[in-house]
Amino acid sequence: MSGVLVLSLSTIMVKIIGLAVKIPMLEILGAEGMGYFNSAVEIYALLCVISTAGLPVALSMLISESRERGDSFGVKRIYRSGLLIFLTIGAVGGGVMLLLARRIADLVGNSRAELCIVAIAPAVFLICFSSAVRGYFQGFENMIPTAISQLIEAIGKLLFGVGFGYIALRMGAELHIAAAMSVLGLTLGIFLSCIYLTVIKAYSRYELTDKPSVLPVRSGGAISLLKIALPITVSAAILSLCRIIDMALILRRLQSAGMSAVEANQIYGSYTTLAVPIFALVPSLITPISLSLVPRLSSTIEQGDKDAQADVVDRSVRLTALLSIPASMGIALYSTPILSLLFSGQDEAIALSAPLLSILGIAVFFSGMITTTSATLQSYRQTVRPIVSMAIGSAIKIILAFILIGIPHIGVYGAPISTLACNVTVTVINIGFLGKRIPVSKRNSGIWQTFMRPFWASVCAIALSYGAYVWGDYITDSDKIPFLVALPVAIAAYGCFAFLFGAVSVEDMSEIPLWSKAAVAIKRIRKNKA
Repeated sequence: MSGVLVLSLSTIMVKIIGLAVKIPMLEILGAEGMGYFNSAVEIYALLCVISTAGLPVALSMLISESRERGDSFGVKRIYRSGLLIFLTIGAVGGGVMLLLARRIADLVGNSRAELCIVAIAPAVFLICFSSAVRGYFQGFENMIPTAISQLIEAIGKLLFGVGFGYIALRMGAELHIAAAMSVLGLTLGIFLSCIYLTVIKAYSRYELTDKPSVLPVRSGGAISLLKIALPITVSAAILSLCRIIDMALILRRLQSAGMSAVEANQIYGSYTTLAVPIFALVPSLITPISLSLVPRLSSTIEQGDKDAQADVVDRSVRLTALLSIPASMGIALYSTPILSLLFSGQDEAIALSAPLLSILGIAVFFSGMITTTSATLQSYRQTVRPIVSMAIGSAIKIILAFILIGIPHIGVYGAPISTLACNVTVTVINIGFLGKRIPVSKRNSGIWQTFMRPFWASVCAIALSYGAYVWGDYITDSDKIPFLVALPVAIAAYGCFAFLFGAVSVEDMSEIPLWSKAAVAIKRIRKNKA
């Protein structure tokens, strides 16, 4: 819980800063400029996934297992092997983006995004280095360096990304050049994060000896890392590649349906700048759960403690459901107010993106479950199974997107519909795999407490908040105040209903630092009544 809390608070701040980047950047570059910007970022994200998705997880797993055996020498060997692999992959990935920028831009149907791709190419190498150091600290269940480095990266992106784009336009640069300058600002933000991680790693003192452990060493160097990392990387790369294909399908299929390249790019820019970041917000808050889950579960597996394994998995899935179910309902219902509040003045882009976000809102819950269930399978070394589920889900997504986007009266709506179908498919398959792996224990909460209690608590909270929204809309002409009234009502009501319905227990509250005193008070009241 402490690891999740640290990373969750950091992630919330990072996402707030991320929105603070998107809002002025949309004002500066417009939908067309954001189309160039997002084209480069999506390609960078794919190479980042290929470079870093599996190795940090493998690094944290093997370091956690070595710690459990007291193998300090093994920890050093694993980290050094991982760092070498990271830097090699980062150099190759960044070089590919730099040398093939024009061909990549032409391939996705957005040739003017070439300079944006060149500007972000060095970030691939930098993010590989930072991922290696983060994986090292996560193996020691220390999430603070990861959290702080993410904040530094986000603040750097805000200051330099927005600033460089604004200055470029003020100096009379063309739109695609200004977009490239904004992308260069993102690269600089990642560089600042690397500097922080370099300093903090230099002063870390986790290893106590340079002598090999007398215990049997099962966690080797590069080979062990790659055996775990490659399947995880393939699994994540499938999903990221799917997003690239999604981008190309939107741009090309809309043009084949009769739109110009500029119109298709504007629609793509609106969808990826407004709807997709809001959709990605909640799953990113689930990521801290998976990052804390992997080293903890790996440690209990190494101990052979089946009750502890069941407990870790149960708590992780329950926490995922508690966060993602109400968020999924809220985003689906309040898509227009959310976008109106965040992107004021972009009425045309909001009108286009809000219905798309409503569909993506339904997929939020399933996206969160994919993150947690995949991390659980990976901790059990069942790394191939998420590949199978991702491959099947991605195939469904691509086929549906190709068919639906090309239908004139459906168009871009085919993108979120296919995403929802993909996420549902992957979640169902992952849960099926987990049912055969997780030990049976009295600590298991069961389907009712894990999913249905948060579901009904969410239904009641959202219904109450919608009443507040209607009331706020009745007494004021503002399009923002009703949502600002409904949001705190929804949060407060969900907390109450979750406790009343038993979705959150007193024992759960006692583990959360800010709620621990309240849990003690409740226990005393119950004891006095008894």
